[in-house]
Amino acid sequence: MDTPVSHADRRPAPALLTAILCAAALAAAATAHARDSGPDTDLSVPDAAGAAPALVPVIPAPASHFQDSEVDQDILLPPARPQDDDPDRKWSRDYLALAAGVVTVPSYLGSDQRAVIPGFYLRGRLSGFSFSTRGTNLQVDLIRQRRGQRVDWKLGPIINLRSDRTGRIKDPQVEALGERKLAVEAGISAGVTYSGLITSKYDQIGFRVVALKDISGRHGSWLASPTIEYGTPISKRAYVGLSASVNVYGKGFGDYYFDIDQAGSDVSGLPVYDGAGRKATAGKYTIGAAGAYSLSGDLRKGFVLIGGVQYGRVASRYAASPIVRIAGDADQWIGGAGIAYQF
Repeated sequence: MDTPVSHADRRPAPALLTAILCAAALAAAATAHARDSGPDTDLSVPDAAGAAPALVPVIPAPASHFQDSEVDQDILLPPARPQDDDPDRKWSRDYLALAAGVVTVPSYLGSDQRAVIPGFYLRGRLSGFSFSTRGTNLQVDLIRQRRGQRVDWKLGPIINLRSDRTGRIKDPQVEALGERKLAVEAGISAGVTYSGLITSKYDQIGFRVVALKDISGRHGSWLASPTIEYGTPISKRAYVGLSASVNVYGKGFGDYYFDIDQAGSDVSGLPVYDGAGRKATAGKYTIGAAGAYSLSGDLRKGFVLIGGVQYGRVASRYAASPIVRIAGDADQWIGGAGIAYQF
């Protein structure tokens, strides 16, 4: 269901959103969406993330894997459509989608250096209950999806691993500030999607909100990310999606990842800064686009090529942090490509 420098903020690149577009897994999701909603006949003319927008894990060195809600993996992950080929089925079709690819991301949130990381994605639905991994988070929709419904409400738990600045920090000044510990966050993801809005009965517009709270005692704070997304199939084998989001962070988040105390200033050479932790802040805005192309001729099954790009802007008190303003860059780009399989 939604998305809101200097080398010191190593972005939890392995993917909180996070969301945005985060390529590989992201676009895979789009295919999953198209599969559920895929048209039964060819669409010869143009007919569009909970949570959902991100992409991806592998465990050693969390900072090297795509992660969390910081990356909007939902750009191609609008809630799956309810259409089903079986008229006697009560719930929407069961399915499973797997994706793998590569993603290029800032080395940490606010960094001006990049990393290329693997991306993986899993999404599915069983007896009307949907689930998905978006980067290093897992979420489940507890509202069952009925076959044929145009309005789909979503609500369920989400758990996320945040690995921002947990290792492999390239900038010497940011590295001197010390690594951060892996944070475990839990919360809820809620939203609604409406199908058949503009181009055909298969396009979708959705709104979602993800709210997370640190339960590991790392940053000890919270974050919320509202996202709006639109996606449509342009034929039976091609799909495109757009997404926009904002990330709002609590005071503890800014203090842990962006503020610099006197001791940190002494060892890093960066000036003392305490602005990020003074109050809750809309710290990042993102927009993204992605697409999927079926190799089998039908987005609902078989192999699908996926890709996307996302632009993010670190803002306000976060952009003023020396970690961003001096050692990094407020402009944040993410891009990737991969292949998905739907069955």
